[in-house]
Amino acid sequence: MGAVVVVGGGVVGSAVTSALARGGTATLLLEAEDGLALGASGTNSGILHTGFDSTPGELETRLILRAARLRAAMPEELGVEVLRCGATLTPRDAGEREAAAALAANARRNGVEAALGADGSLRVPGESVTDPVAFVHALAADACRHGARVRTGARVEAITSRDGGIVVVVSGGEEVRAAALINCAGLFADEVAALAGDALPAIYPRKGEFLVFEPPAGERLEGILLPLPSPAGKGVLVFPTLDGHVVAGPTAREREDKRDWSVEGDAEELIFDRARWMWPPLERARRIGAYAGLRPAGRGANYVIERSRTMPGVVHVAAIRSTGLSASLAIGEHVAAMVRGLGVALPRTDGVARDLPSDDGAGGRWWERAARLRGGSEDA
Repeated sequence: MGAVVVVGGGVVGSAVTSALARGGTATLLLEAEDGLALGASGTNSGILHTGFDSTPGELETRLILRAARLRAAMPEELGVEVLRCGATLTPRDAGEREAAAALAANARRNGVEAALGADGSLRVPGESVTDPVAFVHALAADACRHGARVRTGARVEAITSRDGGIVVVVSGGEEVRAAALINCAGLFADEVAALAGDALPAIYPRKGEFLVFEPPAGERLEGILLPLPSPAGKGVLVFPTLDGHVVAGPTAREREDKRDWSVEGDAEELIFDRARWMWPPLERARRIGAYAGLRPAGRGANYVIERSRTMPGVVHVAAIRSTGLSASLAIGEHVAAMVRGLGVALPRTDGVARDLPSDDGAGGRWWERAARLRGGSEDA
């Protein structure tokens, strides 16, 4: 009997691997790319949301709220730096003040601390910022400390049932036996599901582009600045990075090409005026980079976490959109509980700590890595 195999080395796959390994289950993470966090997980905002604006009762909301509680011990346990700076939404007119008040009421329903100011502005102190690439690597390293194995450059090419178990064929024709398989393949989760005979809602890329600035001398952005969210997403935000830079974005473009990570020609036009209104010092800031992320959106679906309908022992975790970073710890906990309920014999870890595979692209500023590796731009 092989290990439980997790497909996908982004934040969701790494969180699931960590949760399984911590529970004593022998787990193998397979990542198609040559490093971790080379997809949506390494090209997002790095913002850890509280769920103040999430729809009450939905699975996504429940997992975001649970993850916020789990993160309380995260810096100490995982060694991840978190900037607990809070977020502010400043309305521009009476209509937006009314919308901000509705968001405050929504936050109360979700049990999230939020306060309205005398000017109608909404303050959410629990919103925070991290390095998303470091976050993924910390989860993977935690999994390895608890006996999990991580393999990069291991693209899954076939999934079959054999002798009461699952056989996964990876790059080069190697066969890997699995007691169970968890599909956390992000943009390609629908394609991995098809290998197991399942038809998930189609996954398409929702492109979000970001601009990175060096703030003008004497200016420092102290917290996250929020717009009013819309059905297309949270809108253009302005937020600080851990290293003192300022990022504005994202856009929200419905696209079809899962491999087009380019920053499109009108990205600055779509972002800058909105961002400058939120933080006027941007007018004097120097733009030093730009990058794009492709969020794995589901066609008519969101947060699809379910057992395979065709192959026992397989769980699909798909259409985890832009809140995946925020919800990841709870997704890992939730999926680990599902695996324990599959009714298959789970292999026990041998308890031997293992090293994380080297990843030459993991060092440095994550937003520079995003631009360099995924076709953005570094203007400095």
